[in-house]
Amino acid sequence: MKTDDLINMLAKDARVRLRFGRVFLIALVIGVVISAVLLISTIGIRRNMADMIETPRVLFKLGITLLFAVTATRLAFRIGKPGLSLRSAAMALVLPLAVLVIGIVTEFFVVPQADWGSRMEGHFSAFCLFFVPTLSIAPLAAILYSIRQGAPENPGTAGAVAGLAAGGIAAAIYAWHCPDDSPLFLATWYSIGILVATAAGFLLGRKILRW
Repeated sequence: MKTDDLINMLAKDARVRLRFGRVFLIALVIGVVISAVLLISTIGIRRNMADMIETPRVLFKLGITLLFAVTATRLAFRIGKPGLSLRSAAMALVLPLAVLVIGIVTEFFVVPQADWGSRMEGHFSAFCLFFVPTLSIAPLAAILYSIRQGAPENPGTAGAVAGLAAGGIAAAIYAWHCPDDSPLFLATWYSIGILVATAAGFLLGRKILRW
């Protein structure tokens, strides 16, 4: 291969990578904004959030959902670029999981055993199961569209990761409304909602991310 041909090939590849990153960011912002507007225009932000945001459980809930959303979205971004190692981004998902486990153990110590079941069940589990998947629709569509502009090696896996990221984003947005603050509730119902989004992403990815 001639030097000029190699330079042209590398320049073309750089433009593709730049274009993918720009598309991903723009689409992601649009998806997040749509999801946030949907929350605000329907059930709204928690009425007493200004006071409750200072409590440890609410801070934990907002922080852990945001951390998961960021780490899962980073993995979704990298999976759209062929040839990139996913190991570090995938391993980063252990961090929010570990923090959640710490929160659950702490809850076991500070809450009487008789109340564990009621804390896990909460008061608005049905709302959570509905709104987390619903709020994930726009981010999922945005991430799938972005990944389609790249070159995912495994459509099903890429779709599942997109769903995981979208579910994390939806959970982080819904957390601003949810009156149930226990880590036990978070680990149960939020996780189910995120898994629903992940499954939807997997099924959609197998169909629309083929190339």
